[in-house]
Amino acid sequence: MATVSTTPQNPAAAEAAPNDTAAGRPASTGSLARRMMLIAAGWVSFLLLAGGLALDHTVTGIVTRNFDEQLGYMLTGMIGSAEIGPDGEVFFIRPLGDQRFLEPNSGLYWQIRAKGHEDFPSRSLWDRSLEVSDDHFDAETHVFDSFQFEGEPLRVMERSIILPGSETRWMFTVAASRRDLDEQIKMIRSILVYSFVALGFGLMLMAGMQTWYGLFPLRHVRRAIQKLRTTGASRVNDPLPREVEPLVDELNALLAHTERQAEEARTHAGNLAHALKTPLTVVMNAATAQAPDLADTVIREAAVMRRQVDHHLARARAVGRRAVGQSRAEVWPSLEAVLRAVERLYEHTRFDLDGNHDVTVALEKQDLEELLGNLIENAAKYGGGSVFVTVDAGNDERFCEIWFEDDGVGIPEAERTRIFDRGARLDTGKPGTGLGLAIVRDVVEIYGGTVELDESEDLGGLLVRLKLPRVAR
Repeated sequence: MATVSTTPQNPAAAEAAPNDTAAGRPASTGSLARRMMLIAAGWVSFLLLAGGLALDHTVTGIVTRNFDEQLGYMLTGMIGSAEIGPDGEVFFIRPLGDQRFLEPNSGLYWQIRAKGHEDFPSRSLWDRSLEVSDDHFDAETHVFDSFQFEGEPLRVMERSIILPGSETRWMFTVAASRRDLDEQIKMIRSILVYSFVALGFGLMLMAGMQTWYGLFPLRHVRRAIQKLRTTGASRVNDPLPREVEPLVDELNALLAHTERQAEEARTHAGNLAHALKTPLTVVMNAATAQAPDLADTVIREAAVMRRQVDHHLARARAVGRRAVGQSRAEVWPSLEAVLRAVERLYEHTRFDLDGNHDVTVALEKQDLEELLGNLIENAAKYGGGSVFVTVDAGNDERFCEIWFEDDGVGIPEAERTRIFDRGARLDTGKPGTGLGLAIVRDVVEIYGGTVELDESEDLGGLLVRLKLPRVAR
């Protein structure tokens, strides 16, 4: 049995793709310079081709018309010199001026023909005759090309005339070799081709220089970004063209956003370390002293550490989701979904919803449902059996205001600020970690909203005013 080797033929090529993937570099969509040059080449080629064809048609027509005018002068001279003799045949009362009519095969010919009469040709035709049809009447001059003479294409002009003293229709014909005309046209076309090739080369050279010079600011931006990485600068402050300024402004905004995220991450890490330091110290001291309640101490302090970790993880998730981009969530469907879950836990509590069903806020759906869940659950837990939620209670066009009211004992005004602290609880007789309102405040502030506590005028308990930013229209 033959063995097929799966070893790559080119190890360097095989490693290139994984390295590019690992670097996280997005797939290239091509070169801007190449695009601009292709557009310039296509447009220049089209214009040169169209212009060349139009100019060729125009110049060729002018040269041909000049050639035909010379034939017309000769034909007019023939007609003006023709008379009818006593024998009824046509003759010239004076010789035509061009000597070529007398030289055999000179390339310039004339002929007069009529039905029932002998042809009257020029001496230059010698033993030949021009093939024309005398069964029609051309009141106007008729011009056409003829190839009756081998190797000598002709330009032929003819006209039907009835001379005085005769009722016969005479066909006056003059013909000239197209050799000179074709050579002129060939020379003109050669000049046009060479000129347009040179013009196209010059235009492409100009397009290349324009592309190089026009894209130079992008190379300047690249060097400025490289300077950020190597020197530790925080902004791009170099002077740049107006067209590049929006890109640089967005870059500077992204750098500022990244700095804020890094600072928030450092702050969260410091807060978490500080929050965990005290429980760890208590556990270490109890373990070192071999305290008899060591197990209870570990369980208690571990619960404290777990609450702190949950709190900071919630903040971190909100910050990460906010950084992804423009978030949006519909309030009413999320509110109904949260309420269905809470109703299973508090079956004897009455929940009422009212307000705008179509409002959309600039939050991630998961964060919105976490906020709504914490606030509705707190209202049900500490209320007296009634919870009333109103969506879009305010008149602010920038924010959606959601009210959560219950019929509990409420929170004294002096405690309404402290209740947002981590672990703060006024009613320790009910289960909880004391982190619900702290998480609500932190997540709301991350998205640019606010949360306030007040007294409900209708139910007499606590009123929570939650203001969340609307989606920009």
